[in-house]
Amino acid sequence: MSYFVSVPTENGLNQLPQNPCKLLDFQLLALEDGQTVTADSGDREVLAVLLGGKADFTVNEHLFPGVGGRPNVFAGKPHSVYIPCGATYTVKGNGRVQIGLCSAPSELQTEPYVINPDHVTTGVWGAANFSRNFHQILTATSQPNLPAARLIVGETYTPSGNWSTYPPHKHEADDLPREAYHEEMYFFKVNPGDGFGITRFYNSEVDTGYIVHDNTILMMPNGYHTVVSAPGYTTYYLWFLAGNHRVQAVVEDANVGWVSRTVSMLRDLGH
Repeated sequence: MSYFVSVPTENGLNQLPQNPCKLLDFQLLALEDGQTVTADSGDREVLAVLLGGKADFTVNEHLFPGVGGRPNVFAGKPHSVYIPCGATYTVKGNGRVQIGLCSAPSELQTEPYVINPDHVTTGVWGAANFSRNFHQILTATSQPNLPAARLIVGETYTPSGNWSTYPPHKHEADDLPREAYHEEMYFFKVNPGDGFGITRFYNSEVDTGYIVHDNTILMMPNGYHTVVSAPGYTTYYLWFLAGNHRVQAVVEDANVGWVSRTVSMLRDLGH
């Protein structure tokens, strides 16, 4: 079982070729203008993140027209639509559009809703050459009033030559407040599109690296992980997690965890 695959980008609903996670799943929806797809969420909650373009959503009897706006993930904050379990939904392309569908098991009975860009929080994690910019789309800390059962979703932009999710961390055991169990996936884009990055993934069974290109995905049921952008290129990833609850807590790799203690000093120095 591979932890890293390329995601198909054909028109319509594209499935993961394989998936080692038990809770998380991802689909890439690509539509031309006027093209529609209808699906059922079943026993899962879905967050539809507009990666680029606009779409009209119908979720049960709720109509959400013209959702979206940014031409691509490198051009601003996203619009997203939360689709609860037990829903039938139709998505219609309003022009060409690409949408990431992040999902996890749910029994939460709630209404669908739109997350507009003004509800997406932004900031910087890290410092110096391991600083990166983030968007928090659906988290318990930044969007506490938005209902969700398991999903935690955001975006990270790693500048040219910088490291991200560094020091590497894991979240594979419920041992709060030290650590919280969450599966996670990273869906990647690179700018310019012919560029690349590298991701390292390691656990008790594997320690390996993968070459990041547009529309690749790292699937992490457990293990430590980190990402680096090649000089001259920005790496984007849509990150999403699911576990037994929505409280986040991670454990850093003890061998390099000391780097976290340098963040305040580096920021004071202007790095």
